[in-house]
Amino acid sequence: MKAVALGSSQFGNHLGLLRAMYQLRGRVFQDRLNWNVVVSGGLELDVFDTLNPFYLLVLSDNDDVVGCVRLLPTTAPTMLGETFSALLDGHPVPRSETILESSRFCVDTRLAGELGAHGLNRATFMLFAAMIEGIRAVDAKSIVTVTDLRMERVLRRAGWPLERIASPRPIGATMALAGYLHDSDEVLATMYRQAGVVGPVLGTPSNVQA
Repeated sequence: MKAVALGSSQFGNHLGLLRAMYQLRGRVFQDRLNWNVVVSGGLELDVFDTLNPFYLLVLSDNDDVVGCVRLLPTTAPTMLGETFSALLDGHPVPRSETILESSRFCVDTRLAGELGAHGLNRATFMLFAAMIEGIRAVDAKSIVTVTDLRMERVLRRAGWPLERIASPRPIGATMALAGYLHDSDEVLATMYRQAGVVGPVLGTPSNVQA
């Protein structure tokens, strides 16, 4: 299992990875979670995929996409500011070169297989570690994200607690909230240990099948 970062300059050379990631998002967010997302041809994309994101992917030993997350600069439009501003409860929209927004975090539990600590699979810990390495690579300090109470509990159990911006609010059938995840040497070491790796985990897709 390995993690790779995929920026917009690399998209054209790795269309297979992109397609597999969008398919994974479709399976998780529409088929499994029944979110109100747009899926076409089995691929889940939205307008924020056009805003120069970079993606972090966890790949199996066979280069199957097991997990993914999208990272966006908060100096541009974000899901929190454009779609979920009610979750800010009057607080300003985070906008800083040192803060990224994460969205579309998902792991294919059928492919992830092996469980690590706290009943979470290794792919989840690999993706958490990749997120911390990813923000460090662009000199950011924190991630802001919209999540739900279940994922907040997952993060706390994993050792990366969310700093809430405001209290949870119902969005559809979900109690949603926004918060920060901060860079931390201690948290990164915890993710490495729980993923069973020495680290770093994040590489480039140069040696991966496109």
